[in-house]
Amino acid sequence: MQISKSDYMLFLKHPAWIWLKKHDKNKLPPTSAELQVIFDEGHLFEKYAEELFSNSTKLGFNDYNEYLSLPRRTNEALSNGSTSIFQGRFEHDNITCIVDVLEKVGDGKFDLFEIKSSTSIKPEHIDDLAFQSLVLEGSGLKIRRTYVIYVNNEYIRHGEIDAKALSVITDVTDKVKEKIDETKVSIEKALQVLESKTQPDLSPRFATGKLGDWMEVYKFINGEFDKFSIYNLARLNAKMIGELEDLNIKLISQIPNDFKLHIKQQGQVEATRSNKQIIDLDRIKEFVSQIKYPVYFLDYETMSSVIPYFDGTKPYQQLPFQYSLYVQENPDGEVKHKEYLHKENTLPCLPLLKQLKEDIGTEGTIFVWHESFEKSRNTEMGELFPEYKKFMESINDRIIDLKTPFSNDWFIDKEFFGSASIKDVLPALVKDLSYKVLEIQGGNAAQRTWMETVLEGKNIEKKDEIMNALIEYCKLDTLAMVRLYDLLKKLVSEDMSS
Repeated sequence: MQISKSDYMLFLKHPAWIWLKKHDKNKLPPTSAELQVIFDEGHLFEKYAEELFSNSTKLGFNDYNEYLSLPRRTNEALSNGSTSIFQGRFEHDNITCIVDVLEKVGDGKFDLFEIKSSTSIKPEHIDDLAFQSLVLEGSGLKIRRTYVIYVNNEYIRHGEIDAKALSVITDVTDKVKEKIDETKVSIEKALQVLESKTQPDLSPRFATGKLGDWMEVYKFINGEFDKFSIYNLARLNAKMIGELEDLNIKLISQIPNDFKLHIKQQGQVEATRSNKQIIDLDRIKEFVSQIKYPVYFLDYETMSSVIPYFDGTKPYQQLPFQYSLYVQENPDGEVKHKEYLHKENTLPCLPLLKQLKEDIGTEGTIFVWHESFEKSRNTEMGELFPEYKKFMESINDRIIDLKTPFSNDWFIDKEFFGSASIKDVLPALVKDLSYKVLEIQGGNAAQRTWMETVLEGKNIEKKDEIMNALIEYCKLDTLAMVRLYDLLKKLVSEDMSS
């Protein structure tokens, strides 16, 4: 059996991943829509990064037969004098890889480039290049230098995309060389796993990459756990899982008092054991006392892309295309809803700002959930449109983060599972509201759906239906804040009247 570069990278995340892929791939979950977006962004950036190279030959494959013929076609391209080869495949013993870019630099030597759609170099990029280097040098090539090409997130689009300004090229040769010996050992371990007839232990304790990546696979294989399983403990890591499994602890409520926990985990464990909410009423009173009416509840939905769609914008910049706004003039007043949704293939921020200035007054508290996000969007929109800069600064001065009582553990419910996400807090405290009944149930889905429909012209026959679904989703984000603020006010009121 051969190990490809992608196989090897899966092995580094969890040894069982590579075994399942080769021996029992039906156990693995299908590619999620979110992961597919990441792949698509990578392919999009790759097209521009390839413009940095001249006299190039692009290879690659569309089916399995083309994949099998790729090494032969790669050798032919090298023999025919191509200076740069994209998506060539090389083999050495039991390992194989497809390279992003191989550039001939004379004297039979080559430079190796890995293209990544991230905005920085990550440790896994070095692992990736160390594996490729071993394949290439094992197949008889001499690698002079190794590089990572990644996204310059300070690039601002003006007219046609400038591939050179969009890209950052960093020499990582020394780091890759330092990784070679470790990579050789890891490849041998991966081959041993692959050749075994026995499925490796699936426990997350053996995960070495991001735990969340493997947990998705683990849950897909085993089905959903008991809600209060140790695998739903906040801020979990592989080491902690191993220690709990060795103690034969399966539920959060069984975790002993002397087990070392993060403070966020301590609150979750205590609330789960006692089956009671933990509430710091004094802190919540202090929080509620700073609120000034009229009160606004504001939420943005945003678009983002590795390649900026519009002039004046940057890679991965989050540009609001929609807002939902609830307004309450006084503590006993009616709560009114206002909204904006951009429906044209143009930069959405200016018309959004014009409408927001009409909808939001100059006095009173503005509630958001996770203030750093909304404040950053406001600052960026003020920079894009200087005539709105003071307005956005005034908005930011009035913002209060409604997440604060939950993120600071002044209010803990076992059903939060250690999270302060509104998607976890709302269903625990407000039973009659649910994202699950909506067509669009999350911010990533909202972003993807809007961009596909409005910017890419897809789903035209269902555009009105999709726009309504986007409105309902964003509206629930703000209605959730209204209801959670009411709950906090009620807590304070009941305490004062008792």
